[in-house]
Amino acid sequence: MKCMHSLKCGEGDYIKDNNKIIFDVKGFIHPPNRIVAFPRFIPDSHGDRELDGTSYKKIYPLLERYKFLEERLPRYLIFDPVFGMNLCEVPKKDIQAIYRPSNRLRELRTSSQLDEMEKKALSLIEYIQNISNIPWDKLGISGSLLVRLHTPKSDIDPVVYGEKNCFKLHATLRSAMNNEKSEVKRHTEEELRALCYYRSQDTTMPSDLFIKTESRKVLQGRFGQREFYIRCIKSLNETVQEYGDYNYQRVGYAKISATVLDDSEAIFTPCRYPIDNVKLLEGAHGTAVKEIVSFRGRFCEQAREGESVIAQGKVEKVQGKIKTPIFRLILGGQASDFMVLER
Repeated sequence: MKCMHSLKCGEGDYIKDNNKIIFDVKGFIHPPNRIVAFPRFIPDSHGDRELDGTSYKKIYPLLERYKFLEERLPRYLIFDPVFGMNLCEVPKKDIQAIYRPSNRLRELRTSSQLDEMEKKALSLIEYIQNISNIPWDKLGISGSLLVRLHTPKSDIDPVVYGEKNCFKLHATLRSAMNNEKSEVKRHTEEELRALCYYRSQDTTMPSDLFIKTESRKVLQGRFGQREFYIRCIKSLNETVQEYGDYNYQRVGYAKISATVLDDSEAIFTPCRYPIDNVKLLEGAHGTAVKEIVSFRGRFCEQAREGESVIAQGKVEKVQGKIKTPIFRLILGGQASDFMVLER
């Protein structure tokens, strides 16, 4: 399906360009003729998965994605004046297909020929729907299953749309995970150590603090022997910001301590934590920071209201449709970025 100029793509969607490269879409704010998205599956004759006769390799660490773009697709690397940084922006005219999680789930529910991985994914989403009563059209499946590039070892990546549905799901899951008979379980300490090692390619955190933080999360865990991560996404009509409404300028890099004022947007991708009592520990401009933001799911559920955290990331100045510019700390762009509970 062609992604026409008027078509909107958002978090959770995947797109394929005319080079057969498959990208995951980032956020909801995109330039008029481009989509902000990063390569996830690239054609590779030695790849471990196949789609329509083409072998694919998965690339995940952000640095690996940027390296691939620099070597193979430098024209997609654009300095975006609104975001104030180099981003991968895929021209809409190059997009050959768009994959939506809700459409893929509909296919799974109506197909009589599912492989074992697809059956397991559908079982998890049926379980989620049963305990939360969220409408079927507000659920979906993302990740490798979305684009049919899953392997027997793939994780399951359900998607939930809409603020009300996401809050309902989170509360329901938290209750379920406190029940020993529940079909969804939190990660074990051993699994969290393995997850810490995997994420260390992209995000460096002390293992003890990583385990302390991740062990409380309910959007990730196990369903039987299969790991899952549920992405909570606001509906398009709940994300009213348009490209160019605000401009973002890097002003430094800082490590801060702070108190989380509100965790109501901690479950969403992108996630946001308004903060107070900010102290600069290292770097510059950190004392002016009013919120911590990340476009990466790994920083969801990272802290709760009233908790003290230590965080490190890029400091951005935000100006536009506001009277006074504000500063925010962005997590996820560098391996040194982190956010943990204060010891």
